[in-house]
Amino acid sequence: MPEPSTAGTAPRSLAEALRARDDAALAALLRARPDLLNPVPGDVTQLATRAGTRASVVRALEHLDRFSLQCAEALAVAPDPCPYEALESLLTGVAPDGGDDRPAAADAVRAALPGALRTLRDQALVWGGPDAVRLVRTARELLAPSASRPSPTGLGPTVAEATAGMSPGRVQEIVLAAGLPATHDPVSAVSALTALFTDGERMSALLDEAPAEAHQVLGRLVWGPPYGEVTANPTPPVRWLRDRGLLLPASTRTVVLPREVALHLRGGLAHRTAEPVAPPVAAAREHRPQLVDANAAGQALAALSTVEELVKYWEHTGPAVLRAGGLAVRDLKRTAAALDTTESLAAFWIELAYAAGLLASDGEADERYAPTPAFDTWTELPPAERWSALAAAWLPATRTSALAGEQDAKGRTLSVLGPDLDRSAAPEVRRRVLELLAALPEGGSADPDALLARLAWERPVRGTSELRARLAHWTLAEAELLGVTGRGALSAPGRALLAHEDPGPLLAPLLPEPVDHVLLQADLTAVAPGPLRRPLGDVLAVLADVESKGGATVYRFTPGSVRRALDAGRTAADLHAFLAEHSRTPVPQPLSYLIDDVARRHGHLRVGAASSYVRCDDDAVLGELLADKRSAGLGLRRLAPTVLAAQAEPGALLDGLRAMGYAPAAESRTGDVLVARADAHRTPRRAAPVPVPDGPPAPDATLLGAAVRAIRAGDLAATAVRKEPAPSAAASALPGELPRTSAAETLATVQAAALTGSAVWIGYVNADGAASQRVIAPVRVEGGFVTGYDHTADEVRTYALHRVTGVAELADDQV
Repeated sequence: MPEPSTAGTAPRSLAEALRARDDAALAALLRARPDLLNPVPGDVTQLATRAGTRASVVRALEHLDRFSLQCAEALAVAPDPCPYEALESLLTGVAPDGGDDRPAAADAVRAALPGALRTLRDQALVWGGPDAVRLVRTARELLAPSASRPSPTGLGPTVAEATAGMSPGRVQEIVLAAGLPATHDPVSAVSALTALFTDGERMSALLDEAPAEAHQVLGRLVWGPPYGEVTANPTPPVRWLRDRGLLLPASTRTVVLPREVALHLRGGLAHRTAEPVAPPVAAAREHRPQLVDANAAGQALAALSTVEELVKYWEHTGPAVLRAGGLAVRDLKRTAAALDTTESLAAFWIELAYAAGLLASDGEADERYAPTPAFDTWTELPPAERWSALAAAWLPATRTSALAGEQDAKGRTLSVLGPDLDRSAAPEVRRRVLELLAALPEGGSADPDALLARLAWERPVRGTSELRARLAHWTLAEAELLGVTGRGALSAPGRALLAHEDPGPLLAPLLPEPVDHVLLQADLTAVAPGPLRRPLGDVLAVLADVESKGGATVYRFTPGSVRRALDAGRTAADLHAFLAEHSRTPVPQPLSYLIDDVARRHGHLRVGAASSYVRCDDDAVLGELLADKRSAGLGLRRLAPTVLAAQAEPGALLDGLRAMGYAPAAESRTGDVLVARADAHRTPRRAAPVPVPDGPPAPDATLLGAAVRAIRAGDLAATAVRKEPAPSAAASALPGELPRTSAAETLATVQAAALTGSAVWIGYVNADGAASQRVIAPVRVEGGFVTGYDHTADEVRTYALHRVTGVAELADDQV
């Protein structure tokens, strides 16, 4: 269907087209292109000028879908202005007078074309009536083909553009070789050649004369790129094409296929394939929604456990902050080993905890990463609320952990928690991926390739589409890790998250209740049949090592883990009582023996600072130490029957003796046993990182309304009809400018307006030297100031009279 006609006279400029819009349409433009609002344009002319700037047009083109962009690309290679029927022909390949034998594939294009053109109009990329559709000049320059920048259509320059600079004699030679009569000037010769190449019947007759090899040459260039290299002595087929202008010289060794010839060979198509319809995203597999939610809940529980384990791993001695910011590779590897995961997954969990405000740098001289006070608050929340906090931080985050390890434009490696991991498109891609999953039936998972094809159609601009594809891949993986999806399908909590609702109430029934018991086994292990309540989990994490995770966590008791609990201030009696209280099975005898044996030897040796020393009531044990070759590096020597001095520091001496199989205890200067519980380090209060926005923020309704009123008022001031000025003032005014008036004339005019209640048009220069034109209704003139209602600003304002450059009365039908 053709584009509907617009009532009234066709606009002569983009500014006129924008001026003819109603307030709702103007607000829609500002909402779609928020960069136009900074600062608010003074009038419609300023708005049109800003909408045509290169940076703003590039941004608008990046947000077009593939078919809308194809329409813009077709307009860039069409005559300016382009009738609607000609644009339709470029996209369907059917001439406007093609009759009823149009191919069926063109029906979808014809159906989608009005909507795509409406999108371009709404974003001020296209203006003009149906008989003269115009692409804004900047967009045409960006999309039109040139030697240095090929067109996305694959078309080359027109005959007129390709022959510019060619000698008149050579142009006449081409005209004669093409079977056309000679002309009296190059302009008419080029016109004749263009007319030949755009005449289907004559072009077909000319190409029928071409050798078969010439058709092969044209076939290689017809869909682009249209440029080809030739030798100094080209082959006969190339020479035949070049002599008749079917190939024109672009340089000494390059020829180009003119646009008109390519369009004839393509059947009038600007693109090989028009894509008016977005690729569908169907459910590749369907699962029971209950199964999806159960899988997602399991992943959510694992995510909570991993994040908590990570932050606790950093709470005593967190990794140092690199000088350039971020985490060192060796620290990432250590953290990945501690979490028993890969470095890429460790990077994701670190960045997630950072985005949620649970981790930050402490800001001290020896700057390190550590938990924030918010972590302590977070750990006290119910599991569903803790997960909601993580998911709410993940969805809008611009930091992209998957980029860690890659190199930036300057060849520098990007580090986890570093300053260059923000990608402003990430939140929009995440949300769009989840929206596409939400559009499927409940329990339906999508084919990743279909998702990527849809995203590529929605944002096809090269350079942005590649990043969006990678972000979509990462989103699918991260959503599964976090439990937003289960088995590739969006879970019920994920749908709530997408709808800006609290997912906690939906997740809570899916999570198992924390248990307050374990099952002790004879092989020195304990099985936790579910998530443990916090006091039990904290103590057990010190007393035993995690051996395996899953629905049931397996802990293993070792001499080292028992010694760790004793170092933390627990006694053997405490540990026996703790296990007896929280085990649903009897405490195995091997575990009791292990605790008693480690406790009996714990503290038998005492280490203090001398540099350091070893003290023991049993001199035979000290004799064994001196005789053991493994102690040579500690620098031990006997000071007394029960005391050995060492050259090593106390900490190194403790580690060395433990490596030899002993269980020493540290003691203070007074001889008391030191409890080796490390104090948990916390940063000062820190705010979570703020996402980096993708351009200006979306304006709200209040800002849009105020901006539209300001633009309308400014336009009124700029276009208001004035009464004829005095001859002296008119002589001093340039066309279209406010006439200059003297101070006396200015004062008299505004005083008269205040008395009569009429409005005047003034020119004003503020304290910063910025000039503006305003329509005001003076209500008071005194003390060198005029106060009145400013129609431009839609409020009462006061202006200094000495800054008023000129004043004019408005015509009776204005304001």
